[in-house]
Amino acid sequence: MKLQKISPCLWFDHQAEEAARFYTSIFDNSRIVTITHYGEAGHDIHGMPAGSVLTVEFELDGQHFTALNGGPVFKFSEAISLQIFCQDQAEIDYFWEKLCEGGDVNAQQCGWLKDKYGLSWQVVPVGFTEMLASGDYEKSERLMTAMLQMKKLDIAQLQQAYAG
Repeated sequence: MKLQKISPCLWFDHQAEEAARFYTSIFDNSRIVTITHYGEAGHDIHGMPAGSVLTVEFELDGQHFTALNGGPVFKFSEAISLQIFCQDQAEIDYFWEKLCEGGDVNAQQCGWLKDKYGLSWQVVPVGFTEMLASGDYEKSERLMTAMLQMKKLDIAQLQQAYAG
């Protein structure tokens, strides 16, 4: 495995391995790389039982991630999300359905969703940003108006709004 210079580390209470296995089951070209475990060292600081999972190194579509079981101190928020750029509606539908399983259905808006671990994802079509940044104010406004009315993004409706 070639280590990336920058790689996300995702903090979980105790579900790091479960989450990594869930995510790797969804994305092609994905795998669990390494699982480390807590030992006796530092137990007075972290409070985790010796032998329990500390970290899970995994890849999603070749992108390296670390999942850390750090306890209940920190929770995910919408301040950070992972974007999935999709080639077509079938791909949007696939990722939306898989990642929504057990997630917070009330947190879904404008192509964003929150999975069952509280991690936010943006499921967006390739080309959306280019349309938004086209420099054509009227087209961008129509695109944004259409997108703001959606939960899961619909490529055909977005393209229709953009075209006018």
